[in-house]
Amino acid sequence: MINQDFWLPVLLSVKVTIIASILSFVVGLIAAWWVARRQFKGKAILETIFMLPLVLPPTVVGFGLLVFMGKESLIGRLIEWVFHQSVVFTWWSAVIAAGVVGFPLVYQTLKTGFESIDRELEDAARSMGANEWQVFRYVTLPLAWRFILSGYIFGFTRGIGEFGATLMFAGDIPGKTETIPTAIYMAVESGNMDLAVYWVGSIVALSLVLLSLIQKLQRDV
Repeated sequence: MINQDFWLPVLLSVKVTIIASILSFVVGLIAAWWVARRQFKGKAILETIFMLPLVLPPTVVGFGLLVFMGKESLIGRLIEWVFHQSVVFTWWSAVIAAGVVGFPLVYQTLKTGFESIDRELEDAARSMGANEWQVFRYVTLPLAWRFILSGYIFGFTRGIGEFGATLMFAGDIPGKTETIPTAIYMAVESGNMDLAVYWVGSIVALSLVLLSLIQKLQRDV
């Protein structure tokens, strides 16, 4: 029977993933636009750093977040001073973990889209007096919108399925930091297989819908 035990992780996962995907999308959009339009020393190193969360074990990413944003770190102390509490083991830590692991997919997809655009079209708009925002709004965005939408969906799908980094950085606190992946793990550990099956079914169904949409967008390119 589906009850409150089922819905709490689902609603929290949706809230966490929406915020995380928006944040990773905005940062990824800016980073991809900047990198795709420039050649500079150290570009390969910077892109390698951007892509690291994609290849590192999620637990390593979670450990890194604990080190850099934990109570003993400079960033962690600054956060605690500003907000009067640590970010660790709060739902915001789940947002950060989901955003970090989703960022590489967002960044790479958007960069591929920007690099696929004929630079002469953008230069032509500039020669007619368009500023950089107008070039992006009226030239780049219409040509790359499928990549942009795909990038957001990739980030959302990766974020909602995040487990390792979330468990390390946010923990598994029912009603507070327990997302669908961590809830599935705890349900299996406790032998509540029926509830685990419902959660697995919900996240698989959502992922199939989102990935199907990405496939359609890519076929239309």
